[in-house]
Amino acid sequence: MSDSMKQRLDAIRLRMAQACERVGRDVADVHLLAVSKTFDANAVREAAALGLNAFGESRLQELRDKLPQLSDLDLRWVLIGHLQTNKAKDAARWVHEVQSLDRLALAEVLHRRLQDEGRSIDVLVQVKTSPEPSKFGLEPVDLPDFLDALKGFPTLRVKGLMTLAINSDDEHAVRGCFRRLRQLRDEAQAIGHHDVKRLSMGMTGDFEWAIEEGATDIRIGSALFGVRDYAQH
Repeated sequence: MSDSMKQRLDAIRLRMAQACERVGRDVADVHLLAVSKTFDANAVREAAALGLNAFGESRLQELRDKLPQLSDLDLRWVLIGHLQTNKAKDAARWVHEVQSLDRLALAEVLHRRLQDEGRSIDVLVQVKTSPEPSKFGLEPVDLPDFLDALKGFPTLRVKGLMTLAINSDDEHAVRGCFRRLRQLRDEAQAIGHHDVKRLSMGMTGDFEWAIEEGATDIRIGSALFGVRDYAQH
């Protein structure tokens, strides 16, 4: 018999608590974002029944398909995938937070679309801490000027930073990505750039390391929902 979602969630929360205990953190300071991309509305509904209310999606088309099936629930939708400027209108309508803001052109278009909708949203700046060319994100050296520029877009409430660590089994390399993001956050706070407290980093394979390095938000998909069937997407 396979584990139930409740059992999987309990196991994740135990590992979160143990990671926090190892470094003297309060587990209440770490938020679990349920990454529901590629999983159907029924899976989201099951997770919501367990008390989760924030769900991460990568593709706006997939989110649009789920929304009508879940309209009776009070859910917070978080975009974690790369956002093209021509999709900013949909993001401005449907999501509560974008964790992948990584360029000024996107900020400008998203701000304009949010003004049209009469909305404002939380955003995290995605920073590239890995050398992999496949990874998106702002170069660390460009972060201070980018945060300054974002002050001109009041619909974008800048809350923190996000990164994708290097895809590696090398703990030192992975932790280095997380440590770099924390350092960048601390430097930005010292300068007075917005209220950039949050650090979204760590996924199913490395979230304990991320917590130990200071993550405030971890993005968990397969450990909660089960193995993804990418053939369907």
